[in-house]
Parts: sequence; structure tokens; C-alpha cells
Amino acid sequence: MEGNRIRNFCIIAHIDHGKSTLADRLLELTDTIPSKDMRDQVLDNMPLERERGITIKSHAITMYYHQRDEVFELNLIDTPGHVDFTYEVSRSLAACEGAILLVDASQGVEAQTLSNLYMAIENNLEIVPVLNKIDLKAARIDDVTEQMCDILGCSPDEVLKVSAKEGWGVKELLEEVVRRIPAPDGTSHNPLKALIFDSTFDQYRGAVAYVRVFDGELKPGMKVRLLSTGNVYEVMEVGVFQLRMVPRQTLIAGEVGYMVAGIKNIVDANVGDTVVDASDDKASPLPGYRRLKPMVYSGLYPTDGEHFEVLREALLKLRLNDAALTFEPETSQALGFGFRCGFLGLLHMEIVQERLEREYGLSLIATVPSVRYRVVLKDGSTVDVENPAHLPDPLRIEHIEEPFVVAQIVTPIEYIDPLMRLVKERRGAYRRSEMLDSRRTLIICDLPLAEILVDFHDRVKSLSKGYASFDYDFSGYQPSELVKLDILVNGDPVDALSVIVHKDKVHRWGKQIAAKLKDLIPRQLFQVVIQAAVGSRVIARETISPLRKNVTAKCYGGDITRKRKLLERQREGKRRMKSIGKVTIPQEAFLYLLRVER
Repeated sequence: MEGNRIRNFCIIAHIDHGKSTLADRLLELTDTIPSKDMRDQVLDNMPLERERGITIKSHAITMYYHQRDEVFELNLIDTPGHVDFTYEVSRSLAACEGAILLVDASQGVEAQTLSNLYMAIENNLEIVPVLNKIDLKAARIDDVTEQMCDILGCSPDEVLKVSAKEGWGVKELLEEVVRRIPAPDGTSHNPLKALIFDSTFDQYRGAVAYVRVFDGELKPGMKVRLLSTGNVYEVMEVGVFQLRMVPRQTLIAGEVGYMVAGIKNIVDANVGDTVVDASDDKASPLPGYRRLKPMVYSGLYPTDGEHFEVLREALLKLRLNDAALTFEPETSQALGFGFRCGFLGLLHMEIVQERLEREYGLSLIATVPSVRYRVVLKDGSTVDVENPAHLPDPLRIEHIEEPFVVAQIVTPIEYIDPLMRLVKERRGAYRRSEMLDSRRTLIICDLPLAEILVDFHDRVKSLSKGYASFDYDFSGYQPSELVKLDILVNGDPVDALSVIVHKDKVHRWGKQIAAKLKDLIPRQLFQVVIQAAVGSRVIARETISPLRKNVTAKCYGGDITRKRKLLERQREGKRRMKSIGKVTIPQEAFLYLLRVER
């Protein structure tokens, strides 16, 4: 295939605006998939994606489109829409020259629509605006077209109207993709230079790298070098994606496909790395993609300590095609050996935990999610703290800084007041607002990341009856009055339940947690005391009374000293049991902390 007949593009949109459905219609129209194999969300091959109806991983596929006497190779990358999976979108954009910006005609421009659009513009991609779901009775075609023209600066004639579900306008869209999106710039005569934009692991062939070839050719038998590690490998197989991997003789400049090169160490196939010819000593790395830092940290511990190594291997394999997942070993007094993992959000954390349990047969306990705090000590040094249990002695701390985000809330104007009250409750600061049209506005404000982790998105949806959307970008660290809240069970701190909270909320939160733990922890044969404490000061206490056996039941008469002896012996046994007894904290206790009203 000649380079001028190749088009690389992706589909970007807010969640549930019809990306996967449009991809299905494109595959049907180009006869990429036989009709007998066609199904809804055909590119979403993970069971979790199909169950939840969302795209979690980017999916690449090669289509061949016949236009008059020419055949064009179209490389499509379907991307996720949820804010937690923005890193998948950024990786896809680095491998494309154009993007289809898809907007739901009944919902209009949403917060994530704007975020993905700005990323595409930063990557200098050609934008093809498309209005989807025009078949719905609730579609506001003229209003939403005007919104898209405002944000893109285009004319209404340039916005394509389609119904991905019914197939209306999809053929015209393909024509516009071929016409508007430029062909790749590279040439096959230059030295090899390819970008690894994704990867997966095959237990028989090792790491399989998904590559976009920018210059040169990639073919079996040639020696290649990965620039980040300097390791040299011999290419065993290359090919393209058509629901399955289809081997090819060569991948030329501009094409998207896969490479199998016997990479056995899965950490060597770094996403964003550059593949060059092994003999090219002057090669420089490609810009790659924007590497994102984890925003949420949580500990993952196997319920069976013997599965620690299994968890390590599972995390290594999962990180191969999930560039945002980070982890390092840690030890908890309450839970044993595990890993401190970094995620991009609560949904990302939930998906990773569920994939580990399903795909690797693990039973896991996840600790309370937290963010990375920056602690400035009195000697002038700074320490990054992800685990509250590692917070330095308060006497050494000058102040604590927490991460803040710039939040964008797109909402109908009638819901502005309750949403602004929510922002104020979460210690947010209003910046400005912009009217998108006569009925909707964009609210921009600063919020602490810790305050939006758990339930902020749900609250935004419930307060706006589902009409508002929410997106955010990391903005930096700011000093805050934060304290560490410890939970003690019979005087022993449970490090896995420790949290860092703002001092104005610590009393209410401590009382809620202590009261809930009293309900969740089963009664023992000895008394269990639950305390919430800040330093040495106890701010809440609950007591679980012991189970009691009536040891005097057999005494139906005689001297009272007989009963006193039995009761004293029982009391001594409980005292001894309390000193060596162990209270098991149920997983429900950690799950409850996710729902504590902040």
C-alpha cells in the first residue's frame, strides 16, 4: 500500500456518545468483518467492557475502503470516553493524523468532549466534527451543531450528521475521512523509526508490541533496537489488526500494526518507546505521547499471603498494556505483604482490581484510596507521601501540601446553585463560568483532588438529574490544614484504615467510621474497643461488648463462693484472650470508607 493512500485516525468523544457503535458501522461498510461474526461493540473484546457498556482499552483495526478506482487503508483506533482512561486517548492520538470528534445530538458538547478535543489540537490532528444519534426524538440537531461550530470555529456545513445505530450518513463520513485527513508524512526510504503505542503479553511469544511506523520499513528477520533500554531483538513476525492479528510481509511508513520480536521481559516493551534499526547509532526517540502520573493510590493485598508472587506477576503483565498503572511492594501490620498501586481514578482502580480477580483468580483486599501529598519538613526538605501510615512525625512537619485540580462542569443553568454549593462543601474555589449556549454553562473551579475521588462525580449527576458532566486536569500542589486520622482497635493502630483528612472534617469522619466499624466487626469472646485518634488525642470511641457464656448455669444451689470462683476464672480467661486475641477487619470496613460523606 502506497503511503498516500493510508489514513490513520481515531474516534474521540464523551462516554456513551456512540464511539463503539460508529466503529461497528465502519467495519460493516468496509466489509472488514463477515456479517456472521458481527455483533454490537465488536471491538470491545474484554468481558468487562461488554458488561459495563464502556470502552476501557483502545482498539486498533485496519480497514480497506474502495473509493472509485482506488483502495485506501484506514487504520482506526477506537478510544475510551471516561475521564479515568484519558491516557488511552493520548496514546492513540500520538499514532494518528486525524480524529473524528463525535457528539451526541441529544446531549450536546460535554466536559470530556472538550478535554479530548484540546488534546487532539495539541497533537496537531485534523478534526472531523460529527453529530451522532440524529435519529432520536430528543435530538437537538441545530442547537448542538451551533455548539460544535462555536468550539471548533467551523461552519455548520462542515459538521457531518450521522446515526451510527441506523447507519445514516456513515458512507459520507468515510468519504470525508479520506478527503480531510492527511496521509502520513514518513517515507519507506528513511531509516526505521516506529512508536510503541500499546502492547500485550502472549505466554508463548512474549510481549507483542503495537506499533505505528513513522519512517522506514519493519519486516521479519531484521534486527531492531528499543531506545529506552538499548536491547536488540530479531523481528519474528509483523502484521495488522483485523479482529485478529493478520501476518504481513512488511509494515511500511505510515502503517499501524504489531511486532513480535521475542521480547520475554515484559517490562522492556515500554509504551511510548521508539523502535529503530539495530545498526542505526544516531537515531533519536520520537516524541511519543504525554505520560500521565497516577492520581489515586491504594494498597492491594492478597487474602492468602501465599499468593503474593502470583499478584506480582499479574501486575507486571497488566502494566504491559496499561501504562498508567504503577506499583511497588509494601507491608501492612494488618494485611501482610502487598503492593501500593497508583491509578488515574476510582473507575481505573475498580477495573484493575476486577481484572486481577477475574483473569488471574486472585482474591484481593483494597485499602482506602488516597492521593500523593507533599510534606514540607522543618529542615526545608520535602517528602512525598502516598500511604498515610508513612506520614512523618507531626513535630517534624512544617506544613502539608495536597494536589489540586482545575475542574470543568458543564451543566444546564437551572442546576448551577446546587452544584456551586457542592463545590463549596468540597473546599472548592470558583474561578469563572462561560455560557456555551442559551441553556448550558461551563463552570471552572479549583478543587482538592482528595475531595473528588470517591463520590463527587455521582453527586454531580444526582444534583443535576444526570444532565451535568464533569472533567478535571491536575493543576499543582497547595498548602492545606491536614491531619492524620488513625483507627485503633484495642489500642493497636490499623495502618490500612489510616487516612489524611482536613482538620474541619476530622471529628465528623472519625465518629462515622468508629460507629460503622462497631456494626461491621463481629462480636468476640472479649471486649473490643474502637477508637479514632489524631496523634495522642482520641476524638471518638465505640465499644463492642463481648459474647458471654453463662458459666454459672450448672450451679443450682450451694455457697455463692462457687459462682464467684467460676466467674473469676472466666474473667481471667477473657483477660488473657484479649492480650493475645486477634480482631479480623472485614473487607466491608474498607468499602465503607469509600462511601463516607466527606
